[in-house]
Amino acid sequence: MSEHRQILIDELNAAFVAATLPNRLRLLRKAVSGRIVFTTSLGVEDQAVTHAVADSKVDFDVVTLDTGRLFPETYDVWQRTEEKYALRIKAYSPKAEAIEALVADQGINGFYYGLDMRKACCEIRKVEPLARALAGADIWVTGLRGDQNAHRSHLRFVEWDAERGLIKANPLLDFSRDDVVTYAKANDVPVNALHEQGFVSIGCAPCTRAIKPGESERAGRWWWESEDKKECGLHVAADGRVSRAKETESEAAE
Repeated sequence: MSEHRQILIDELNAAFVAATLPNRLRLLRKAVSGRIVFTTSLGVEDQAVTHAVADSKVDFDVVTLDTGRLFPETYDVWQRTEEKYALRIKAYSPKAEAIEALVADQGINGFYYGLDMRKACCEIRKVEPLARALAGADIWVTGLRGDQNAHRSHLRFVEWDAERGLIKANPLLDFSRDDVVTYAKANDVPVNALHEQGFVSIGCAPCTRAIKPGESERAGRWWWESEDKKECGLHVAADGRVSRAKETESEAAE
């Protein structure tokens, strides 16, 4: 990573502390002239960011990963969001030939029977489409919160993603779940109906369940796996660590 980028990242991190969500997005738009991509999974956090994108009138590409196995409720809120904000959420889908090969190899629900099989499914349905979605982008905007799990507590507002060679921004990093829900209600943001049924973190239908009282927010994701394995690869570096802007990663990217 260049010295200029490091200075920019440090300046953005400092400016984000006191900025509102819409102003954080404006700061990103002002920082670069190139392509900024916001990836939404259409959960309440990402819906809050989508509202802020529309509210602040920033020129971001809003995209989603249509894995082919999403809940009907997710497709419903997708349509309602496009209608409310008069925007098109561009879908990136897995390659048909890769899905055919995956199903032929491990069966339609093979991901239940081993971590490697589940990761292979996520790689094809999510990680590879994400790479296409982010191609040529200068900044990747996410809806991650720092208190979602132990992995994400180490993130910064703005980081260098050495794996993908771009700046990664987490404008909701200091928001709690209650903060996000309050923001969504105050701004009449469309939300996924599954949230009212105990689903907190929502992904593919076969890999998501409602959580029980006292469980962590992401307990309903890949619930058959141990807690330390619950990342799909979108926010994890090639060596297995959650992507973070660190000096060692910056040096490795040079």
